[in-house]
Amino acid sequence: MEKYLDNKHHVHFIGIGGSGMYPLAQILHKKGYYITGSDNNETSTLDAIRKMGIKVYFGQRAENIDGADLIVHTAAIMEDNPELIAARESGVTTIERKYLLGEITSWFENCIGVCGTHGKTTATSMLTHIFLGDNSDISAFIGGKLKAISGSAKLGTNNTMVCEACEFSNTFLEMQCSSAVVLNIDADHLNFFKTMDNLKAAFTKFCDKASDLIVYNGDDKNTIEAVSKTISTARKITFGFDKSNDFYAEDIKKLSDFKTSFVLKSKTGISEELVICVPGKHNVLNAVAVSAIALSQKNPVKIEGLKKGLYEFKGTARRFELLDEINSITVADDYAHHPTEIEATLKTAKNMSFNRVWAVHQPFTYSRTATLIDDFAKVLSIADKVVLTEIMGSREKNTYNIYSKDLAEKIDGCTWFSTFDQVAEYVAENAMPNDLIITLGCGDVYKVAIKIIELLKKSKS
Repeated sequence: MEKYLDNKHHVHFIGIGGSGMYPLAQILHKKGYYITGSDNNETSTLDAIRKMGIKVYFGQRAENIDGADLIVHTAAIMEDNPELIAARESGVTTIERKYLLGEITSWFENCIGVCGTHGKTTATSMLTHIFLGDNSDISAFIGGKLKAISGSAKLGTNNTMVCEACEFSNTFLEMQCSSAVVLNIDADHLNFFKTMDNLKAAFTKFCDKASDLIVYNGDDKNTIEAVSKTISTARKITFGFDKSNDFYAEDIKKLSDFKTSFVLKSKTGISEELVICVPGKHNVLNAVAVSAIALSQKNPVKIEGLKKGLYEFKGTARRFELLDEINSITVADDYAHHPTEIEATLKTAKNMSFNRVWAVHQPFTYSRTATLIDDFAKVLSIADKVVLTEIMGSREKNTYNIYSKDLAEKIDGCTWFSTFDQVAEYVAENAMPNDLIITLGCGDVYKVAIKIIELLKKSKS
């Protein structure tokens, strides 16, 4: 594969605050490269990057690339972006971030790629925690922030890397992974893949690249179909809830709103009670998946390390993250942006001890909203109260003629507002003690949660 980093010193990131860019910047900064970056959206991630000593330009302008000998951009950057245009005209090597990630994964003899439509970030974070619990100095690349590694990436000293593997734009096909974990395959990113057959074929190709181990969801029809077509000779191990799997969960018990125990079973005779401190049955499944990969390594983690790592994992930022409690009103934030993810989050929330659950959702991309509008309406209706922001288009233009009001009309009692301030004011004024308010979306809807907290604190004083 091409070595983009050879003889490079100054790497510039266009859109450095993105969830797939921040960990790359962390790793290269740790490696000693001089890093600069730009972004159009002020976030807590940019604050963290600046604290590392990295120069960040707010706004994207041609002069920001001055001095760089490698320029990296995300797939979300539009073709008319002035910085991207200047980069291509400069003659400096300019690549999409997936190629840089591919090169970094090639540094490691044992790279474990965790893919799937849902749960990638949580599962990758869980697996990272397990290795840390086993005192293994691994490297990690995560699409979310994990407190245990002070960000989204870690550069360790051994030959193992745990890496979140995203299917969008076929990013994961550039990765060099000896092991593949397939959590699930669901209809998403069809604006890119066009059909489910194309989507499943991409996962098959990812598994084809695995040389050592493929761990996959034996309860998921799409995943089984994709893995069955692989030509890889890697060992294949299944996980799930069904006892036919190589690893499965039994005797699941909810100990509290945020603590669940289960017995991990395997066909090889493993029978261990494990406790996780993140809510929901979907997280039990994530725990079974990462336990399967950790215990199936050539040098498997010890059971004690597995138990310690899972128990100490308290979640990743923006994955059912508890932010604050004011006046007995709880505010949380979650990255869920696909109907399946929203359903899992809201069902988990409704199974907790709150009187009412508020879903404050920011639809992400016009194509996904238009294609899955009825599914979104169905799962958002699980909540007691639903409030929508405007759709965040991201990399798309609204050629679909779709608006949040169209989704709101399909949900009983749903309301929507054009600004974050209006959303926050409405929710803060109408929330009652023992309510849970959870913001949902992969854009910047977390800013609404922060505004709600500020308003609730003002009303308390």
